[in-house]
Amino acid sequence: MNADLRRALPLMLLAMTLIPAGDTAGKLLTAGHDADPLFVAFSRFALGALLLAPFVLHLTPARLFVDWRVWLRALFLAGGITSILTALRTEPIANVFGAFFIGPILSYGLSAWLLKEGITRARTGLLLIGFFGVILVVKPGFGMTPGVAFAVLAGLFYGAFLTSSRWLADLARPRALLISQLVIGTLIMAPFGLLRIPDMDLPVVGLTFVSALGSMLGNLCLILALRLAPASQMAPFVYTQLVAATALGWAVFGDLPDGLSMLGLVLLLSSGLASLWLPSSKK
Repeated sequence: MNADLRRALPLMLLAMTLIPAGDTAGKLLTAGHDADPLFVAFSRFALGALLLAPFVLHLTPARLFVDWRVWLRALFLAGGITSILTALRTEPIANVFGAFFIGPILSYGLSAWLLKEGITRARTGLLLIGFFGVILVVKPGFGMTPGVAFAVLAGLFYGAFLTSSRWLADLARPRALLISQLVIGTLIMAPFGLLRIPDMDLPVVGLTFVSALGSMLGNLCLILALRLAPASQMAPFVYTQLVAATALGWAVFGDLPDGLSMLGLVLLLSSGLASLWLPSSKK
Protein backbone atom coordinates (compact mmCIF):
# COMPACT_ATOMS: atom_id res chain seq x y z
CA MET A 1 0.00 0.00 0.00
CA ASN A 2 1.55 3.30 -1.09
CA ALA A 3 1.73 6.45 1.05
CA ASP A 4 -1.15 8.23 -0.72
CA LEU A 5 -3.45 5.26 -0.25
CA ARG A 6 -2.51 5.00 3.44
CA ARG A 7 -3.50 8.66 3.89
CA ALA A 8 -6.68 8.38 1.82
CA LEU A 9 -8.02 5.18 3.35
CA PRO A 10 -8.89 6.58 6.83
CA LEU A 11 -10.75 9.48 5.18
CA MET A 12 -12.62 7.08 2.92
CA LEU A 13 -13.64 4.81 5.81
CA LEU A 14 -14.71 7.85 7.85
CA ALA A 15 -16.83 9.05 4.92
CA MET A 16 -18.45 5.63 4.61
CA THR A 17 -19.39 5.79 8.31
CA LEU A 18 -20.58 9.41 8.39
CA ILE A 19 -22.99 8.99 5.47
CA PRO A 20 -24.94 6.08 7.07
CA ALA A 21 -24.82 7.99 10.38
CA GLY A 22 -26.55 10.92 8.68
CA ASP A 23 -29.13 8.55 7.26
CA THR A 24 -29.64 7.01 10.71
CA ALA A 25 -30.53 10.48 11.99
CA GLY A 26 -32.83 10.85 8.98
CA LYS A 27 -34.58 7.59 9.87
CA LEU A 28 -35.03 8.78 13.47
CA LEU A 29 -36.61 11.95 12.10
CA THR A 30 -38.97 10.30 9.62
CA ALA A 31 -39.87 7.15 11.58
CA GLY A 32 -39.58 8.42 15.15
CA HIS A 33 -40.71 12.05 14.88
CA ASP A 34 -42.94 11.78 11.79
CA ALA A 35 -40.91 14.34 9.83
CA ASP A 36 -41.66 14.33 6.13
CA PRO A 37 -38.80 12.96 3.98
CA LEU A 38 -39.15 16.01 1.71
CA PHE A 39 -38.38 18.31 4.66
CA VAL A 40 -35.41 16.18 5.76
CA ALA A 41 -34.00 16.18 2.21
CA PHE A 42 -34.45 19.96 1.94
CA SER A 43 -32.82 20.59 5.33
CA ARG A 44 -29.88 18.38 4.39
CA PHE A 45 -29.18 20.42 1.26
CA ALA A 46 -29.85 23.78 2.89
CA LEU A 47 -27.76 23.26 6.03
CA GLY A 48 -24.94 21.69 4.03
CA ALA A 49 -24.91 24.70 1.69
CA LEU A 50 -24.94 27.19 4.58
CA LEU A 51 -22.08 25.44 6.36
CA LEU A 52 -19.90 25.04 3.27
CA ALA A 53 -20.67 28.28 1.38
CA PRO A 54 -18.39 30.61 3.41
CA PHE A 55 -15.40 28.46 2.53
CA VAL A 56 -15.91 27.61 -1.14
CA LEU A 57 -18.73 29.65 -2.70
CA HIS A 58 -16.45 32.58 -3.58
CA LEU A 59 -14.13 30.12 -5.38
CA THR A 60 -16.96 28.61 -7.44
CA PRO A 61 -17.48 29.78 -11.05
CA ALA A 62 -20.88 31.44 -11.49
CA ARG A 63 -21.32 29.59 -14.81
CA LEU A 64 -21.97 26.37 -12.91
CA PHE A 65 -25.29 27.67 -11.62
CA VAL A 66 -26.69 28.28 -15.11
CA ASP A 67 -25.43 25.06 -16.71
CA TRP A 68 -28.35 22.67 -17.36
CA ARG A 69 -26.06 19.66 -16.92
CA VAL A 70 -25.21 20.74 -13.36
CA TRP A 71 -28.92 21.16 -12.62
CA LEU A 72 -29.64 17.68 -14.03
CA ARG A 73 -26.91 16.19 -11.82
CA ALA A 74 -28.33 17.94 -8.75
CA LEU A 75 -31.84 16.75 -9.67
CA PHE A 76 -30.62 13.15 -9.71
CA LEU A 77 -29.10 13.65 -6.26
CA ALA A 78 -32.23 15.31 -4.86
CA GLY A 79 -34.36 12.43 -6.16
CA GLY A 80 -31.97 9.90 -4.66
CA ILE A 81 -31.87 11.51 -1.20
CA THR A 82 -35.64 11.95 -1.07
CA SER A 83 -36.18 8.32 -2.13
CA ILE A 84 -33.73 6.86 0.37
CA LEU A 85 -35.23 8.91 3.21
CA THR A 86 -38.68 7.66 2.19
CA ALA A 87 -37.36 4.09 2.23
CA LEU A 88 -35.76 4.55 5.66
CA ARG A 89 -39.13 5.56 7.11
CA THR A 90 -40.27 1.92 7.05
CA GLU A 91 -37.27 -0.29 6.26
CA PRO A 92 -34.14 -1.39 8.19
CA ILE A 93 -31.07 0.64 7.32
CA ALA A 94 -29.02 -2.36 6.15
CA ASN A 95 -31.75 -3.50 3.72
CA VAL A 96 -32.10 0.03 2.34
CA PHE A 97 -28.36 0.30 1.69
CA GLY A 98 -28.29 -3.16 0.14
CA ALA A 99 -31.03 -2.26 -2.34
CA PHE A 100 -29.44 1.16 -2.87
CA PHE A 101 -26.28 -0.49 -4.22
CA ILE A 102 -28.03 -1.12 -7.51
CA GLY A 103 -26.66 2.40 -8.16
CA PRO A 104 -22.97 1.59 -8.76
CA ILE A 105 -24.03 -1.36 -10.93
CA LEU A 106 -26.23 0.91 -13.07
CA SER A 107 -23.46 3.50 -13.22
CA TYR A 108 -21.04 0.90 -14.59
CA GLY A 109 -23.40 0.10 -17.44
CA LEU A 110 -24.33 3.72 -18.16
CA SER A 111 -20.68 4.81 -18.14
CA ALA A 112 -19.78 2.08 -20.61
CA TRP A 113 -22.73 2.98 -22.85
CA LEU A 114 -22.79 6.77 -22.67
CA LEU A 115 -19.20 7.67 -21.72
CA LYS A 116 -17.52 4.81 -23.61
CA GLU A 117 -15.59 3.69 -20.53
CA GLY A 118 -13.85 0.34 -20.82
CA ILE A 119 -15.37 -2.82 -19.36
CA THR A 120 -13.74 -6.15 -18.50
CA ARG A 121 -15.02 -9.66 -17.96
CA ALA A 122 -13.64 -9.78 -14.42
CA ARG A 123 -15.29 -6.54 -13.34
CA THR A 124 -18.54 -7.45 -15.09
CA GLY A 125 -18.51 -10.82 -13.31
CA LEU A 126 -18.07 -9.15 -9.90
CA LEU A 127 -20.88 -6.72 -10.67
CA LEU A 128 -23.16 -9.63 -11.58
CA ILE A 129 -22.38 -11.20 -8.20
CA GLY A 130 -23.19 -7.84 -6.60
CA PHE A 131 -26.43 -7.64 -8.57
CA PHE A 132 -27.42 -11.09 -7.30
CA GLY A 133 -26.74 -9.76 -3.80
CA VAL A 134 -29.10 -6.86 -4.45
CA ILE A 135 -31.76 -9.32 -5.64
CA LEU A 136 -31.47 -11.27 -2.38
CA VAL A 137 -31.98 -8.06 -0.41
CA VAL A 138 -34.81 -6.71 -2.57
CA LYS A 139 -36.66 -10.04 -3.06
CA PRO A 140 -38.64 -8.86 -6.11
CA GLY A 141 -42.03 -10.51 -6.43
CA PHE A 142 -41.89 -12.45 -3.15
CA GLY A 143 -41.27 -10.02 -0.36
CA MET A 144 -40.46 -6.66 -1.91
CA THR A 145 -42.11 -3.85 0.06
CA PRO A 146 -42.88 -0.27 -1.04
CA GLY A 147 -40.02 0.92 1.19
CA VAL A 148 -37.53 -1.36 -0.55
CA ALA A 149 -38.89 -0.17 -3.91
CA PHE A 150 -38.03 3.40 -2.88
CA ALA A 151 -34.53 2.18 -1.93
CA VAL A 152 -34.12 0.72 -5.42
CA LEU A 153 -35.38 4.00 -6.91
CA ALA A 154 -32.80 5.85 -4.77
CA GLY A 155 -30.11 3.57 -6.19
CA LEU A 156 -31.25 4.24 -9.75
CA PHE A 157 -31.09 7.98 -9.13
CA TYR A 158 -27.66 7.55 -7.53
CA GLY A 159 -26.37 5.54 -10.49
CA ALA A 160 -27.43 8.35 -12.81
CA PHE A 161 -25.79 10.85 -10.42
CA LEU A 162 -22.49 8.91 -10.45
CA THR A 163 -22.49 8.75 -14.23
CA SER A 164 -23.25 12.46 -14.57
CA SER A 165 -20.49 13.21 -12.03
CA ARG A 166 -17.99 11.36 -14.24
CA TRP A 167 -19.40 13.17 -17.26
CA LEU A 168 -18.84 16.57 -15.61
CA ALA A 169 -15.62 15.75 -13.75
CA ASP A 170 -13.58 18.18 -15.87
CA LEU A 171 -16.13 20.99 -15.66
CA ALA A 172 -14.90 22.36 -12.32
CA ARG A 173 -12.98 21.40 -9.19
CA PRO A 174 -14.67 18.87 -6.87
CA ARG A 175 -15.40 21.45 -4.15
CA ALA A 176 -17.13 23.68 -6.71
CA LEU A 177 -19.29 20.78 -7.89
CA LEU A 178 -20.10 19.94 -4.26
CA ILE A 179 -21.33 23.44 -3.38
CA SER A 180 -23.22 23.66 -6.68
CA GLN A 181 -25.15 20.45 -5.93
CA LEU A 182 -25.96 21.70 -2.41
CA VAL A 183 -27.17 25.12 -3.57
CA ILE A 184 -29.15 23.80 -6.52
CA GLY A 185 -30.53 20.94 -4.42
CA THR A 186 -31.74 23.52 -1.90
CA LEU A 187 -33.54 25.45 -4.63
CA ILE A 188 -35.11 22.28 -6.06
CA MET A 189 -36.34 21.01 -2.69
CA ALA A 190 -37.38 24.35 -1.13
CA PRO A 191 -40.95 24.42 -2.56
CA PHE A 192 -41.58 20.97 -1.04
CA GLY A 193 -39.59 21.12 2.18
CA LEU A 194 -40.75 24.56 3.34
CA LEU A 195 -44.36 23.40 3.20
CA ARG A 196 -43.62 20.42 5.46
CA ILE A 197 -41.69 21.90 8.39
CA PRO A 198 -42.38 19.78 11.50
CA ASP A 199 -42.67 21.00 15.07
CA MET A 200 -39.09 22.08 15.72
CA ASP A 201 -38.58 20.83 19.25
CA LEU A 202 -35.07 20.14 20.56
CA PRO A 203 -34.79 16.47 19.40
CA VAL A 204 -35.98 17.37 15.88
CA VAL A 205 -33.56 20.31 15.63
CA GLY A 206 -30.68 18.16 16.86
CA LEU A 207 -31.42 15.26 14.52
CA THR A 208 -31.88 17.64 11.58
CA PHE A 209 -28.36 19.03 12.15
CA VAL A 210 -26.87 15.55 12.62
CA SER A 211 -28.54 14.35 9.40
CA ALA A 212 -27.16 17.30 7.43
CA LEU A 213 -23.70 17.20 9.04
CA GLY A 214 -23.29 13.47 8.50
CA SER A 215 -24.14 13.81 4.82
CA MET A 216 -22.05 16.95 4.20
CA LEU A 217 -18.96 15.88 6.17
CA GLY A 218 -19.14 12.39 4.69
CA ASN A 219 -19.12 13.77 1.16
CA LEU A 220 -16.34 16.22 2.07
CA CYS A 221 -14.17 13.37 3.42
CA LEU A 222 -14.94 11.44 0.24
CA ILE A 223 -13.73 14.33 -1.92
CA LEU A 224 -10.55 14.70 0.17
CA ALA A 225 -9.86 10.98 -0.11
CA LEU A 226 -10.29 11.10 -3.88
CA ARG A 227 -7.76 13.95 -4.06
CA LEU A 228 -5.16 11.71 -2.41
CA ALA A 229 -5.76 8.46 -4.27
CA PRO A 230 -7.34 7.50 -7.62
CA ALA A 231 -11.05 6.83 -7.70
CA SER A 232 -10.36 3.34 -9.07
CA GLN A 233 -8.53 2.46 -5.83
CA MET A 234 -11.12 4.07 -3.56
CA ALA A 235 -14.29 2.84 -5.26
CA PRO A 236 -14.35 -0.65 -3.68
CA PHE A 237 -14.37 0.85 -0.20
CA VAL A 238 -17.76 2.43 -0.93
CA TYR A 239 -19.19 -0.99 -0.05
CA THR A 240 -17.98 -0.64 3.55
CA GLN A 241 -21.09 1.51 4.03
CA LEU A 242 -22.93 -1.80 4.30
CA VAL A 243 -20.94 -2.66 7.44
CA ALA A 244 -21.64 0.74 9.02
CA ALA A 245 -25.32 0.62 8.03
CA THR A 246 -25.78 -2.87 9.49
CA ALA A 247 -23.99 -1.91 12.73
CA LEU A 248 -25.97 1.32 13.13
CA GLY A 249 -29.26 -0.41 12.37
CA TRP A 250 -28.54 -3.00 15.06
CA ALA A 251 -27.19 -0.51 17.65
CA VAL A 252 -29.89 2.17 17.23
CA PHE A 253 -32.99 0.23 16.14
CA GLY A 254 -32.23 -3.38 17.04
CA ASP A 255 -32.66 -4.34 13.37
CA LEU A 256 -30.73 -7.21 11.81
CA PRO A 257 -31.30 -8.45 8.24
CA ASP A 258 -32.96 -11.83 7.72
CA GLY A 259 -30.92 -14.74 6.37
CA LEU A 260 -31.40 -14.02 2.64
CA SER A 261 -30.77 -10.29 3.09
CA MET A 262 -27.61 -10.97 5.12
CA LEU A 263 -26.34 -13.29 2.39
CA GLY A 264 -27.06 -10.56 -0.17
CA LEU A 265 -25.17 -7.98 1.88
CA VAL A 266 -22.18 -10.33 2.19
CA LEU A 267 -22.17 -10.91 -1.59
CA LEU A 268 -22.32 -7.16 -2.21
CA LEU A 269 -19.49 -6.41 0.19
CA SER A 270 -17.36 -9.28 -1.10
CA SER A 271 -17.82 -8.37 -4.77
CA GLY A 272 -16.97 -4.74 -4.06
CA LEU A 273 -13.82 -5.44 -2.07
CA ALA A 274 -12.73 -8.18 -4.47
CA SER A 275 -12.31 -5.55 -7.17
CA LEU A 276 -9.31 -4.27 -5.19
CA TRP A 277 -7.36 -7.16 -6.66
CA LEU A 278 -8.23 -6.31 -10.25
CA PRO A 279 -5.39 -4.63 -12.17
CA SER A 280 -5.89 -0.86 -12.22
CA SER A 281 -5.17 -0.67 -15.91
CA LYS A 282 -8.34 -2.66 -16.59
CA LYS A 283 -10.66 -0.52 -14.55
